Amino acid sequence: MPPRFHPTPLAAALAALVAQAPALAADTAGTPLTLNPVVVTGSRAEAASFDMPASIDVLDRDQITAGQPRINASEALVAVPGVVANNRQNYAQDLQISTRGFGARSAFGVRGVKLIADGIPASMPDGQGQAATFNLDVAERMEVLRGPYSAIYGNHSGGVIQLFTRKPAGRPSVEGGFAAGSYGTTKAELGAQGQLDGLGYVIDATRFKTDGYRDHSAATREQAFAKITTKPDDVSKLTFVVNGFWQRADDPLGLDWASYKSNPRGVVPNALTYDTRKSIDHLQGGVAYERRIGADTLQLSAYSGQRSVIQYQAIPISANPKNSGGIVDFDRDFYGFGGRWIAVRSAGGGRLTTTVGADYDVSKDNRTGYDNNLGVKSTQRRKEVDNVESLGAYVQSEWQRGDWSVSGGLRYSTVKFDITDQYLQNGNDGGGRNYSKTTPVLGVVYKLDPAINLYASAARGFETPTLNEMFYSGSGATAGSGFNFGLNPAKSLHLETGVKALVGNSSRVNLALFQVKTDDELVVLASSGGRTSYQNAGKTLRQGIELAFDTAWRRDLTSRFAFTLLRAIYDEGFASTTPVDAGNTMPGIPRTSAFGDLAWKPLPGVTAAVEGIYRSRTYVNDANSDTPAPSYAIANLRLTAEQKTGPWRFTEFARVDNLFDRNYIGSVIVGDGNGRYYEPAPGRNGMVGVNARYTW
Repeated sequence: MPPRFHPTPLAAALAALVAQAPALAADTAGTPLTLNPVVVTGSRAEAASFDMPASIDVLDRDQITAGQPRINASEALVAVPGVVANNRQNYAQDLQISTRGFGARSAFGVRGVKLIADGIPASMPDGQGQAATFNLDVAERMEVLRGPYSAIYGNHSGGVIQLFTRKPAGRPSVEGGFAAGSYGTTKAELGAQGQLDGLGYVIDATRFKTDGYRDHSAATREQAFAKITTKPDDVSKLTFVVNGFWQRADDPLGLDWASYKSNPRGVVPNALTYDTRKSIDHLQGGVAYERRIGADTLQLSAYSGQRSVIQYQAIPISANPKNSGGIVDFDRDFYGFGGRWIAVRSAGGGRLTTTVGADYDVSKDNRTGYDNNLGVKSTQRRKEVDNVESLGAYVQSEWQRGDWSVSGGLRYSTVKFDITDQYLQNGNDGGGRNYSKTTPVLGVVYKLDPAINLYASAARGFETPTLNEMFYSGSGATAGSGFNFGLNPAKSLHLETGVKALVGNSSRVNLALFQVKTDDELVVLASSGGRTSYQNAGKTLRQGIELAFDTAWRRDLTSRFAFTLLRAIYDEGFASTTPVDAGNTMPGIPRTSAFGDLAWKPLPGVTAAVEGIYRSRTYVNDANSDTPAPSYAIANLRLTAEQKTGPWRFTEFARVDNLFDRNYIGSVIVGDGNGRYYEPAPGRNGMVGVNARYTW
């Protein structure tokens, strides 16, 4: 049995710091830092993040936008402990985002982490999501939840990342901005917001273009956003949101180790031979209604959307009748609705808040496949209808009295897959599978001091396979032999304990110790010829520490620090293409991650900051047999400025990433059958931008 992880030294060090909180409180001055923001993720009702028995961080608008190009969510998420957010330098495959190791093995997009924007899921019912649809130009804040309380969000919620866009407010204004940087990167934005005759509105449109750091990695992205709010009466509000996303991107694929060492900006010949690329057209809209009824609140929401994807993969034409071709082409219709009732009562000498709700989500793919004849669509090889629907009902309660707060919840989730095969030349591969699970969560908070909270929480969680993981079954000669309806959901037990401390009026410290035990972890069985099949492994174990420290040393000097130590291993060995031993490290998960920045305001409206990022080495396959991505440390610089004159406001930013021009692997493709695991990150690169706003 491998040794267990014992994080006692760091816990003792933090306890010593926390013990000094009352004394330090008397010596600190006021600060603009928001140390105890109100959040809704986790409890679903407004609550102070400091008082929740959960690890939850809030990134405000300045942290998302100041000195940032606002192209990828990874720009801001890198500062959150427990989260690994990698820009893959491949817009055809989106970001890699994982929380406490959940989602680390996703080949494309985001799995294992629930994505939500303005209450509308950015994750489909099967658990696969696209962070690229987050519109950062209109972001007000992001709430990032890890640990047990994520389970109340159902399937694939090893963590929850929720984006909230700006609320229309104030006098009407218009603004425009332009940014340009390395590798032919440009971004233009035009927007407007304000209130008019009882209606609030936010409108925004952007166009992003890049030649890419690597060869064959150019991308063009256009986004459009509109939000309208109104108040039918004094106790209700109505919100309409429309979000559009259109992208065309080349796919440089991964590199093997030798190719990376010889030319990190290069591509394998297959990427050019088959002209690997991807196009996405995505449009969705939603409506939300909220009404106060005495001390209670009713919330209703509904949404629908359409997504079309055409992807050209480096898969040769095959005589195998089960081969579904090298071109993926699907049109997806999706919709859903939800509702909840939040009741506040007095009970047992304390305050009781109870939330009862339900969510229903559906996606329907009309999916076809074709041979990729050297970059040209040819013979049809696949045609099917993929239906996935999920239904979740939940109840949550929190009781507060004196120094104690106890909360708990229960969610019942069911996920249904139904595949209708309309391409019968190679037999009928249709079928279905239903999954269901009840996931409880329990937490307690004790106020050791007005500035110190101790908490503990526990939950059960589960992850079904995604459609992508069910597409193929078998290995060797039988690889790609139809849908794998035999996959079971991964089931996990989450435990967490921690302390949150406000140090005076200028600092906050969060420390969390956690453990996750998982049965039936979903892992790669075989990967060959562009097809990856999956299986259920045995038990896995994740143990770790998360530490966050935000402070204002003085009014013109602030800093943030985030540290994660995560031991993620297979507790049991299992058979695969290469046998995997107990004690092996789970791939795609760095053991140590750290972020820190120091921001200085030498003049009003001017901020200069330095950032540091560290990642330890990362294994690339379950057997830990191939060269891991080495550890790296990089430094970034950013500069922002703001001027106001009459109705005008001007802002500028400049940033330099990878200041010392380090060569490193930015992300890995877990279990790639061709050994092309490595996705190189850029050397030294920069970007500058300007913005102007006029307010009536």
